[in-house]
Amino acid sequence: MTSVPINSDTIMRAADGTPLKQKLAQAQRQAQLKALALIAPLFLFIIISFLVPIGSMLVNAFYDPDVHNEMPQTVQAIAAWDGKELPDETVFAAFAADMKAAQKAKTAAQIGKRLNYEVPTLKSKVTVTARKLDKVEAGPWKDAVIAIDPVWGEVETWAVIKRATSTYTSFYLLNVLDLKQTADGKVVSVEDNRKIYRDILFRTLGISFLVTLITLIMGFPVAYLLATVQQKTASLLMILVLLPFWTSLLVRTTAWSILLQDGGVFSQVLHITGITWLLNVLGFIQGDPQLFKTRFATVLAMVHIQLPFTLLPIYSVMKTISPTYMRAARSLGAKPAYAYWRVYIPQTLPGVAAGCLLTFILCLGYYITPALVGGPADNMISGFIDIAMNQENNWGKASALGAVLLTATLILYYVYNKLIGIDRMKLG
Repeated sequence: MTSVPINSDTIMRAADGTPLKQKLAQAQRQAQLKALALIAPLFLFIIISFLVPIGSMLVNAFYDPDVHNEMPQTVQAIAAWDGKELPDETVFAAFAADMKAAQKAKTAAQIGKRLNYEVPTLKSKVTVTARKLDKVEAGPWKDAVIAIDPVWGEVETWAVIKRATSTYTSFYLLNVLDLKQTADGKVVSVEDNRKIYRDILFRTLGISFLVTLITLIMGFPVAYLLATVQQKTASLLMILVLLPFWTSLLVRTTAWSILLQDGGVFSQVLHITGITWLLNVLGFIQGDPQLFKTRFATVLAMVHIQLPFTLLPIYSVMKTISPTYMRAARSLGAKPAYAYWRVYIPQTLPGVAAGCLLTFILCLGYYITPALVGGPADNMISGFIDIAMNQENNWGKASALGAVLLTATLILYYVYNKLIGIDRMKLG
């Protein structure tokens, strides 16, 4: 039997004569195109419904073209102003010309609205000035403008105008951090009676952390029970865990508002069990306990809603932990509690971290629950975003608040990735 020598230069070909390597590459490209075609709708949906709104929010937090577009002559004239003394006649003349144009175009209120964010009452002063300047035929414009309202004779007012003439601004972001920019460009803290947003941010973080901690304390033993009991019992318990998902968040929150109101079910239970009497004797309360429109009501309702989100990732991890680990630890002399703490608990950390991260991030964006069952001191960032959009019509502030919330979420994601590793996340 003779062997046929194999020539290394021989090219293997398919039945149609195409080199086999080229044919394989074509088949791989076709498979990749089919896969891309299948995920293209989902990819486009994510871009349109997720990435584009987030990008628009981030842009609106810094993009501020109103004054720049409506006061073009002032923009050019004030660019060289040093901010130390009042601008010269050229700037006032340009300002007067822009005010006349704004009066004719009916955009003076829009300019005043933007300036009013930094200096209250400027909106009315801008509209009045524009109306009066429209009747002035000739200068000197500096004297004429200041004669209309003394506010135009203040350096700080012109510093605000100069900052507002820029297309991009840091005002909204500084504002939601309780900071402001002075006439000389320094960033300082706002007055004590105007500091509200830092407290709101810390309140949001505090409530979210408290809800996450309570759901972890309540959910961990339940998840362990679900993972270790017989399947029939576990299925029944799982139905009870998933019951909150069977109704909408609004319905559940409304139910809590009924249960917690004065004279409601909770108040009657506290009276019947003697807890109200005990709290009065100990001096914690006077009279009937106030449950509705309190921090307690907010946390309680949020815990009820978020408990499954913390529990299910923990359960999914516990279900994969083999009981042989605990038996091995016991066989080596470990006490049950020590084996549970040193062997079992560390294996549940990916589920614990994933559940806590999910719950904390969801709590950061809560709006309906604090608004319905919480008091005025329980409003979170989302509530103030709603106020900025629907009542103040201040989309810049709303976008800046959203950017702060997004930043907090990204920081949490970064910390989780460093401590646990995003590749170990298990959500179900």
